[in-house]
Amino acid sequence: MANYTESIEKLIENLIKFPGVGRRSAERIISYILGAPKDEIKNLSEAISKVKASVRFCSLCHNLSEEELCKICQDSRRQKDVICIVEKPSDVTAIEKAGSFTGVYHVLLGSISPLEGRGPSDLKIDSLISRIKQNNIKEIIIATDADIEGETTSLYLTKLIKPLGVKLSRIGLGLPVGSNLEYADSTTLSKSLESRRTI
Repeated sequence: MANYTESIEKLIENLIKFPGVGRRSAERIISYILGAPKDEIKNLSEAISKVKASVRFCSLCHNLSEEELCKICQDSRRQKDVICIVEKPSDVTAIEKAGSFTGVYHVLLGSISPLEGRGPSDLKIDSLISRIKQNNIKEIIIATDADIEGETTSLYLTKLIKPLGVKLSRIGLGLPVGSNLEYADSTTLSKSLESRRTI
């Protein structure tokens, strides 16, 4: 084990809590921090603090925002009567990069996973049903991941939404089973939305 100072060891312990960052990566990050100008590291520190202090969830769709409503919900050019349901804010980012969807979103902030102790009540499903009932929604696109949790969530949502008489579809071809939306390329996501199937 390398003979690091107490402060470096403490920073390593904190960095390896980040997804995809192991001890070696943490050591490389610290090496960069130590060699970088103080102003650069100060700016990084301030940017992290600002994100933590100012970013929250949109009160309507639960996407990330710095205001009451996110930029997508505020955009008057979006089709407000077409909602794409996703699991997490990073899925919104992935679909937006594809550039072919013009509706709005509803972020569940998770998926149904009994093994992890996450049920429907842990997700933003109640607010979704309220939106559908109150806002004259024409179509719902379920774009949960193609893994077991995503499919379970999709089936549960289908049972809830189908009786409401709204056109309901599921994203289609292009996404491998067991994959996550955030890792799919823009073309695949775009084709997947175009080839969605009615439920």
